[in-house]
Amino acid sequence: MRNGGGRTSRIRRRKLFTSSESRGVNESYRPEFIELKKWLKDRKFEDTNLIPAHFPGTGRGLMSKTSLREGQMIISLPESCLLTTDTVLRSYLGAYIAKWQPPPSPVLALCTFLVSEKHAGDGSPWKPYLEVLPKAYSCPVCLEPEVVNLLPRPLKAKAREQRTHVQEFVSSSRDFFSSLQPLFSEAVESIFSYSALLWAWCTVNTRAVYMKRVPRQCFSAEPDTCVLAPFLDLLNHSPDAQVKAAFNEETRCYEIRTAVSCGKHQEVLICYGPHDNHRLLLEYGFVSVCNPHACVYVSKDILVKYLPSTDKRMNQKISILEDHDFIENLTFGWDGPSWRLLTALKLLCLEAEEFVERMVTRAAVRCPALELLARESGSNACYLANLR
Repeated sequence: MRNGGGRTSRIRRRKLFTSSESRGVNESYRPEFIELKKWLKDRKFEDTNLIPAHFPGTGRGLMSKTSLREGQMIISLPESCLLTTDTVLRSYLGAYIAKWQPPPSPVLALCTFLVSEKHAGDGSPWKPYLEVLPKAYSCPVCLEPEVVNLLPRPLKAKAREQRTHVQEFVSSSRDFFSSLQPLFSEAVESIFSYSALLWAWCTVNTRAVYMKRVPRQCFSAEPDTCVLAPFLDLLNHSPDAQVKAAFNEETRCYEIRTAVSCGKHQEVLICYGPHDNHRLLLEYGFVSVCNPHACVYVSKDILVKYLPSTDKRMNQKISILEDHDFIENLTFGWDGPSWRLLTALKLLCLEAEEFVERMVTRAAVRCPALELLARESGSNACYLANLR
């Protein structure tokens, strides 16, 4: 028998092939990651647990160099590495932001800084971080209209709303960008183009971590909670991941601890939140396979289509649902219909006599008819509070 041609050898090769399918390919040797590592080290951060790698299912991410135990700190990123609105205010943009009226939003400040620094090229102290950011994004707001038209109706509507929001975000900021002309030799219109600002907006929207900031008068009333965290933002999402993440006020670091153990050379994952695939695609540009939060959205048209057309109270029922914001986000998931869908269906299926009776009860006890139905559906106080 030839060497390496036996059954044992075939089993070994099969195991090696199987493990290689899920194992990441080390990318820490790539020039952009070498420069990022140097940049982070200069800012007092040097990670010993994780390295950049490329994985078959999730793409670029972070791989464990050693086995990680439950409760272990997997990353502690110093405040000096974080890109916050404080970073922007300390920069050449600070004076322009401070005097602009009406005050710009925190997100606008971050987007303006990203575009400005990217335009600076080699002259930007943030170049090592900018070089590892995606060059383009796959969120629906970045897709061509003919591609968006292929999406499910509820997601398509949300995608169009998102596109309108970004377009208004850019157009309403043109005067602010014009005020920055003294900082640039080129026309600001060419620097702060729609494509550049769309890239910056997607960078903030898809990669920022949550970190509550103290409100400042130089910014609008919108929450200042978005922070960009170099290296840390390479961590990919899994709905099953269990971690604890927050900014530690004592150490002045953004810290992530794993709540479960992780094997050596495995991808380290975090959970972006209990999002269904519509939300993941809309906000992050990807979907999760075998997502336990996956669901199907049920539109108003579908509800009405399969209910009796002879119901003369249908328009009134729909009006009640719309008044209480109960006509959107009606879903059917792995566990069956959501509480919102059950409540909406219960109202829509009421016979005329019972519907009138409940409307009378509503007036008598000053309790919305929908709330009465919600109570019968076994809803919790949180949902009821949203009805008031």
